[in-house]
Amino acid sequence: MRRSLGGLHFARVAAFTAAAACAGFAVTGGCVAQETGDSTGAGITAVNGLTLGHFTLAERPTGCTVVLAEDGAVAGVDVRGGAPGTREVALLDPVNSVQEVHAIVLSGGSAFGLDAASGVVRYLEEKGIGYRVGDHVVPIVAGAILFDLGVGDGSIRPGPECGYRAALEASVAAPAEGSVGAGAGATVGKLGGRDRAMKGGIGSASITLEDGLTVAAVVAVNSIGDIIDPATGSIVAGVRTEDGTGFADARALLRAGEVPGPRGEVGGNTTIGVVATNATLTKAEITKVAQMAQDGVARTVYPAHTPRDGDTVFGLATGVHLDEGGLTRIGALAAEVMSEAILRAVRAAAGLPGIPSASELAPAGG
Repeated sequence: MRRSLGGLHFARVAAFTAAAACAGFAVTGGCVAQETGDSTGAGITAVNGLTLGHFTLAERPTGCTVVLAEDGAVAGVDVRGGAPGTREVALLDPVNSVQEVHAIVLSGGSAFGLDAASGVVRYLEEKGIGYRVGDHVVPIVAGAILFDLGVGDGSIRPGPECGYRAALEASVAAPAEGSVGAGAGATVGKLGGRDRAMKGGIGSASITLEDGLTVAAVVAVNSIGDIIDPATGSIVAGVRTEDGTGFADARALLRAGEVPGPRGEVGGNTTIGVVATNATLTKAEITKVAQMAQDGVARTVYPAHTPRDGDTVFGLATGVHLDEGGLTRIGALAAEVMSEAILRAVRAAAGLPGIPSASELAPAGG
């Protein structure tokens, strides 16, 4: 089995950081992952038929990320958070008529960020890509948003131009990770209050088996609590101690009842992502894969799927591989790559003033 995370094999992961690839918040969102001999088609772009582009606003840390399927992809979705912000999710119900989408948009900016999808629609329409209705072409673009209005000037949000520029940037190159696109303003560890939070981000991971099956994910991580490595049980990023030098452990805080906000709830959360495969699946089957991919969120984010989260996972199947291993295998791999993409998101993130990254806290936090 050949296994890659964001385009770099395990032996090479230590050599890659998003900070080296992209310093700060670029206007174009064109902070490109380091090029390597095997980087083309890495991360979620390892799935044939998909490209990915980021756009990061210069005015404050926020942006959007677009996954394009210009030839169409069978799509599904699974929403577990109690406060989602989404576009076109009803269309993805297996009982509904339209079978394919042409793009998925992940965006910051809360509900305002849903406007980014309009720019992607314009981009696809200009290329003549979409669902044909008589003489017209209607691009099918679904999306979800996360809340990052508390980072910088919340009146600055991704809009249609952000989506359009992200679509222009889309390619099969290894996706940039960390503090770019939809992950630019993402934070984690807000359970102890925003002054004890850490930087979230966006990450991508993929697995390609010897028989040609590929399963991959991209995810923007903006959780209320901790990011935990399921392989070790250790906290990678999350709620900091009151002195800011270590991890408070969200599990301990919840058990002790130390949760701020009315009725113990804190806003500004959400983990949103896309899991994709080159397998040939129906809408019902890719919906099941999206459901199983949520297990990767639950393994890695604590707590997940809360009443104030908008946790949403889209599924895409490009249909270029006839898989004989069955849906169980695809779904299990989907949960695995989702978990790995979440870890990569916070490990690649660059800190902001008062909001340290995982790499900055690692010496003190373990």
